[in-house]
Amino acid sequence: MSGWAARRFWTTATAVPADGGFAVHLDARPVRTPLKAPLIMPTLALAEAVAAEWQAQDGKVKPDTMPVTRTANSAIDKVAPQHDAVAEMLAAYGESDLLCYRATGPEGLIQRQGEAWDPLLAWAADHLSAPLVVTTGVMHVTQPPDSLAALSRIVHQLDPFRLAAFHDLVAISGSLVLALAVIHGRLSATDAWTLSRVDEDWQISLWGEDEEAADHAALKHAAFLAADRFYGLCG
Repeated sequence: MSGWAARRFWTTATAVPADGGFAVHLDARPVRTPLKAPLIMPTLALAEAVAAEWQAQDGKVKPDTMPVTRTANSAIDKVAPQHDAVAEMLAAYGESDLLCYRATGPEGLIQRQGEAWDPLLAWAADHLSAPLVVTTGVMHVTQPPDSLAALSRIVHQLDPFRLAAFHDLVAISGSLVLALAVIHGRLSATDAWTLSRVDEDWQISLWGEDEEAADHAALKHAAFLAADRFYGLCG
């Protein structure tokens, strides 16, 4: 990225109007993506969030502290050039959605999954015109083609910036339905994260929490919330 130096060289990072949207300038120098494309964002709020990440850098630049910038780069460099392929990949999660695969036991886990996930599947059927089939175990179950087509249409309608954030919501949770519930306002990101971890939390309640697994989960949780924030900044 133009301006992505090992150490900070600028005094002020600012969001400014630009052709097609809003850019970020490091002093007078426009930020570019890693592939050297202009970093033009669709909303002032998104550009201001990127500018704030650059302004917060102190000394050595730390890309891992800049999630909004990273996702904006991804939207331009990776998602936009292959929008349909990315949308199709994410829509395919509906074929094996986490919420559709239930435990065969114990009864407590079966009940917990049903209480957590059945309302979301009912919502998908009623509000997205996408009823999905529930099964037990891990053997693949074929979902109704009309339901998959309805889900696919929704995903394909997302612009590259929203799709970049949506990618993380789906991939991290393992559920297309949960991600759609977040972007449609049916669930908060925090609640969706909790619902995505019914199985893991059940195991923790039985055996305790592994420290390494907990650290990994914390990173995923932060990334999930960051994706939700980015989506909201898209307007």
